[in-house]
Formats: sequence, structure tokens, C-alpha cells
Amino acid sequence: MNPHHRARRLALQGLCCLDAQGPGGVELVHEFVADSREPPETLRAARSLLDEAHADWPACDGILVRHAHHWDLSRLALVDRNILRLAAHELRFAKAPPKVVITEAIRLAREFSTAESPRFINGVLDAVAKEILAADGADEEKISRDAGDAGDAD
Repeated sequence: MNPHHRARRLALQGLCCLDAQGPGGVELVHEFVADSREPPETLRAARSLLDEAHADWPACDGILVRHAHHWDLSRLALVDRNILRLAAHELRFAKAPPKVVITEAIRLAREFSTAESPRFINGVLDAVAKEILAADGADEEKISRDAGDAGDAD
């Protein structure tokens, strides 16, 4: 498993904890990340991604609400909601190419959520990425991934 994916996994776990515990759990989440058995560079990347995505939470929720049609974010499964938040943050700040962000989100959904989640995550993030690209004036290339394409091999 590559270090970027490992950092995303840790950041996702931290976001899920913060979602369940509230912002008062930040120090415990940082301890959780620090206590994991990952190399220092992966820990730094995970903590940075976690802190940035947590700070960007309201803006991410705002964009997700527009694209999670017929779903109230508070009623989404905790894991799916936080996979979407993490990926929306990465898309908003161009942390990686859109295809990579979407593929990684699908992979996290396969790892941590239900059988239906990868397809749902893919659809929402495809729409989010298209909105962000359009707002940036970028050409709208095909950015979506088929949920079946996100393999687990590194």
C-alpha cells in the first residue's frame, strides 16, 4: 500500500472520529495518528491532510450538499460522509489529479463501507470535480472513474 493511501486512510479515520466526537476530540485524534505504526512522512502527511480537511469541512459540506441529490449529509453513513469530505477537500485544493482523488475515495469506500458506497461516492465526486473544474475555467475532461476500475493494487 502506497504512503499516500496510508495517509488518506489515517486522515479518514481521524475525520470519522471527529465527526462522532465533535471538535473536542482533536487532541485524541492527533494522538491516534501519532500512535499508528507508519513512517514519519506518512504521519506528517496524514495529520496535515486531516487538519486541512477538518478546517475545510464547512466548505466541503456546502459543495457536497449540491451534489448528493436526495441525501441529507447528516443522514449519510458516517464513513461515506467523511470519504466525501476528504475527497472534496482534495479536489478543492488540487491536492492530486481529480482521477486520482476519485479513485482513492472509491478505494476507501471499498475498504471501509458498504458494497453500494463506491458507486455513490463516484457519482457525487464526479459532479463535484466537474463543478470545481468549471469554476476554475478548466476544460472538462472525463474525470470520473467507474467504481469497478479502482483496483486495490499499488
